[in-house]
Amino acid sequence: MGKPLYYRLQAENLALLYQKAAETFEAMPAFALRESALNWKPVSYRELYEQGLDLATGFIELGVAARDHVGIFSDNRFEWILTDYAVQLCGAADVPRGRDVSTTELDYIIQHSGMKVVCVENSALLNKVQQLRDRLPNLQEIIVLDPNVKTSAGVRSLMDVYEMGAKLRQAGDKRVEERIAGIQADDLFTLIYTSGTTGTPKGVMLTHANIMSQIRNLPGQHNCNDRVLSVLPIWHIFERLIEMYTISFGGCTYYSSIQRLGDDMRHVEPTFMASAPRLWEKLHEKIIKNIKASHWMRQILFHIAYFLARQYKNSEYYLTNKYLRLKYIPAWIRALLVPLHALRWLIVMPWYGFFNAAVLERIRLGAGGSLKVTISGGGALPLHIDRFFNYVGIPVLEGYGMTETTPVIAVRPRHNLIVATVGPPIAETEVRIIDSQNGEILYPNAAYPHNGRGQRGEIWVRGPQIMKGYYKDQELTDSTIIDGWLKTGDLGVISHNNCLKILGRSKATIVLSSGENVEPEPIEMSLQQSNYIENCMVVGQDKKYLCVLIVPSLLEYRQAGFNERTLEDLEQNDIAKKIIKTEIRRITSPANGFKRYEQIHDFSLLTEHFQVGVELTNLFKIKRHIVQEKYAQQITSLFESEKQKK
Repeated sequence: MGKPLYYRLQAENLALLYQKAAETFEAMPAFALRESALNWKPVSYRELYEQGLDLATGFIELGVAARDHVGIFSDNRFEWILTDYAVQLCGAADVPRGRDVSTTELDYIIQHSGMKVVCVENSALLNKVQQLRDRLPNLQEIIVLDPNVKTSAGVRSLMDVYEMGAKLRQAGDKRVEERIAGIQADDLFTLIYTSGTTGTPKGVMLTHANIMSQIRNLPGQHNCNDRVLSVLPIWHIFERLIEMYTISFGGCTYYSSIQRLGDDMRHVEPTFMASAPRLWEKLHEKIIKNIKASHWMRQILFHIAYFLARQYKNSEYYLTNKYLRLKYIPAWIRALLVPLHALRWLIVMPWYGFFNAAVLERIRLGAGGSLKVTISGGGALPLHIDRFFNYVGIPVLEGYGMTETTPVIAVRPRHNLIVATVGPPIAETEVRIIDSQNGEILYPNAAYPHNGRGQRGEIWVRGPQIMKGYYKDQELTDSTIIDGWLKTGDLGVISHNNCLKILGRSKATIVLSSGENVEPEPIEMSLQQSNYIENCMVVGQDKKYLCVLIVPSLLEYRQAGFNERTLEDLEQNDIAKKIIKTEIRRITSPANGFKRYEQIHDFSLLTEHFQVGVELTNLFKIKRHIVQEKYAQQITSLFESEKQKK
């Protein structure tokens, strides 16, 4: 009997998954390496596995023990996945990070993780490690992935280690098979250090059981004919999961980049890929720009096509119960609108069918034409972007998760695509909505109408994907995971059609649309050192950049000779605004240690002081969700005005 149409391997750990993939898919391509836009070199599942065994034997010969930590500091390339194969096959855990890692972070991660072997991508990273060598007494081996980098004393090339292992295996070395047999489900497969701008990075411990549960429970239907484009940083757990998931069904992963994405989308014609909100924002900008630059007749045709698609899809969503329902509406009331939506759907259908094929198909071809589905993660997808692509027929499935959950908590499946939500929790995953003030369970709770659907609070999660904990930090682990429930720090609500909608963050961390994590408090503390700033709050969740709300110090301006009596008067003073602008630029400049993505792009002067019991707690900490709700219009204007400037 042949394999079913949709096939997914299951295993107890990654090493066994790699072994099964080699046995099942043999000569089929696992990865494709870009030599030119039209020329890709395939590497089969069998070749990759055998090379992984040889390299793993080389690692063992160098002294890598079972459950050791091996550093991989590199961006996406074939040598990355080959090294990962080797690390998993010899029973160790990798500690991955991109090549943009700072020297300070590199120093901390190598020392804190206790790694003895570190693999670096290029000469720039090699130089960073060598400069730190005197501070790293436990580091025994440095291995360079790029074959074009010349090695020197104390440094090995990946090919040298591979060839050493290959010779040992040819001579009968079977140590790697013994290692594979000894891997336990609770062993770490990776130790990922999350980036942050305060304190030190946190080491998230993820086990084989964690990642295998994700491969088992992701709601997708794929097979060995799928072509998957790899664009997101591979050291991020989201992209990495997608690559492991692809291995489970025998697909082929093509390593691309943001710079080459357009060409590779057209030539590879991917059927599936992981993506980030910024990618879809850029593609949307490009599409709209091309439409505006086209002939006026084409512009009219597009607007007609998009209008029809919007009417058709909205009625389809209503008739199939695939629209957002945050408030309970009795079935009999919803039924009253069914005839109207059915009528609109029937009237629009033939016209939509024509314009969909004649106009919208061109847009889909720009995304490769074969893209069956993509999962967007790493930040919230802007609603207008979400609607646009799903209206034009490019199914973008938004997901939700975090490094600590390996990472997927929820994702909307294609058969239940409800725009503006992240879909239902995946299989084996439980979600609670908790009142962050008193700890009351809001959902599920039979004491509330509809079991607590529609109640807003902090999201807690329990399931097989929850991390083992933070490395060498039991106190933080215990405060984050309570009775098996992980506190996400995010605010959300369960809709009346059982989907999770993310409302914001109850903790301070801001995640930009690029995926960068920003801790706003150090920026705010620095800004408040200015005599002209009484209070402030940095904003920018899921945006491209940061802005800040400023409560100016009225007393300081009066002492400086300003005659304004109220903050409203001060808000109208252009000279006061120039002073604030200068202060922001001075304080948050790179010279003061702030990174590029921590720069403040714009600000808004507020006309009311922050008050204890309203915007501030009794300890004078900002109630961020209160400020965000109160000044939602100003926040929206900040980012709209910046967009108009560009």
